[in-house]
Amino acid sequence: MFALLGFSDYPELQVPLFLVFLAIYSVTVVGNLGVIVIIKINLKLHTPMYFFLSHISFVDFCYSSIVALKMLVDLVAEDRTISFLGCVVQFFLFCTFVVTESYLLAVMAYDHFVAICNPLLYIVAMSQRLCAMLVVGSYAWGVGCSLVITYSTFQLSFHGFNTINHFCEFSSLLSLSCSDTSLSQLVLFIFATFNEVSTLLIILTSYVFIVVTILKMRSATGRRKAFSTCASHLTAITIFHGTILFIYCVPNSKNSRNTIKVASVFYTAVIPMLNPLIYS
Repeated sequence: MFALLGFSDYPELQVPLFLVFLAIYSVTVVGNLGVIVIIKINLKLHTPMYFFLSHISFVDFCYSSIVALKMLVDLVAEDRTISFLGCVVQFFLFCTFVVTESYLLAVMAYDHFVAICNPLLYIVAMSQRLCAMLVVGSYAWGVGCSLVITYSTFQLSFHGFNTINHFCEFSSLLSLSCSDTSLSQLVLFIFATFNEVSTLLIILTSYVFIVVTILKMRSATGRRKAFSTCASHLTAITIFHGTILFIYCVPNSKNSRNTIKVASVFYTAVIPMLNPLIYS
């Protein structure tokens, strides 16, 4: 059995925090589901870029709901416990959607590369079949990664009543385990490093070619249009990857727990709310 501490250290702030997070989650739901509906009903938006964007909005809605709903309940309920199975399920779903989003952001970078660097071949290159395969592949890899990492949690042993700082993430479970965690840490390190390096490599490579192509454009209007097309995507990438890298680069100590908690809230609650605003 685990207890999610959340913001229980500040009992006087429970109600104000509940209202703040409820407002954030409401905006997240309305914004992301609104993006999906608008793209669905507007035939002009039936393009590869908006197809990928609709899936990013769906993923944002899902992984925000997985954490935010439990957090809202814990802010007003006295019982903040969660079973081991419930904790594992929360981690599995959260990990699946976060990994999926990281690859969808990389796919969007490739889409921008094709649109700007090979505009005449864009419709042919980014066919419906390829777009569907890229999206399905992102989800499949997210599920596969999460299954492998989640499976390793069943090899861990826990004794007594354990407390988790914010939500059921893998590093929290490792720190509470009474058994040898070296294999689980190695699995986490391999998959986390591979996912971060591979997605950032795709993004950086795509944008190097995009910048070179834009600088070769003779038309100032064309350059501005190309830069504006990429600006929102680059902003989303910077916030998403920057926050994740910050969390996993901060040393795990008692002094850094509040910093990590605030950063975790930012990327589990605030980022999904900001994405619809950024892309709109």
